[in-house]
Amino acid sequence: MDTLIRADVEAHPEEIVQRIKDGAIFIHPTDTIYGLGCDATNSVAVRKLRELKQRPTNPFSVWVPSIAWIRKHGEITPKAEKWLQQLPGPYTLILRLKDKKAVAKEVVVGKETLGVRYPNHWFGKIVAMLDKPIVTTSVNKAGEPFLIALSELEPDIARGVDFAIDEGEKNSRPSTMVDVEKEEVNER
Repeated sequence: MDTLIRADVEAHPEEIVQRIKDGAIFIHPTDTIYGLGCDATNSVAVRKLRELKQRPTNPFSVWVPSIAWIRKHGEITPKAEKWLQQLPGPYTLILRLKDKKAVAKEVVVGKETLGVRYPNHWFGKIVAMLDKPIVTTSVNKAGEPFLIALSELEPDIARGVDFAIDEGEKNSRPSTMVDVEKEEVNER
């Protein structure tokens, strides 16, 4: 596993984008905690990430390249519109998908909805350059504590990761889940 810092990523953004397009599994910082990611449109990569997390069926959330992407692929009701005004921010908005091909079927596993993130974080420039969503899920095996520092990365997960971007210790908690239609807010 290659370990990079922000300066490495910003010096070679095209290389990072290409690695993601080529199916890399990677650890990325967010505005909240570290995320485990891959190209959300690449079925093979998403299946590898599922195996790594030992999470066979629960849906994954995605970090989208823009709010325009959300508008194009999600059903935007007045309730959803209210929450879109809160972005970018530390929220995962659960929206009904109107375009089932917007992400690999392995991301949503039979669900009609998708959790979307649009964080206020510098790594968003890479996601925007990619111009498609990435999976973003906590760095851990299902049911275990999430990662706050790369120095605490489990060896089993490290073996399945192509690269990691180290931003130091993240003293936060996962994003707030918002089911926009049910108006349910779940602080995690």
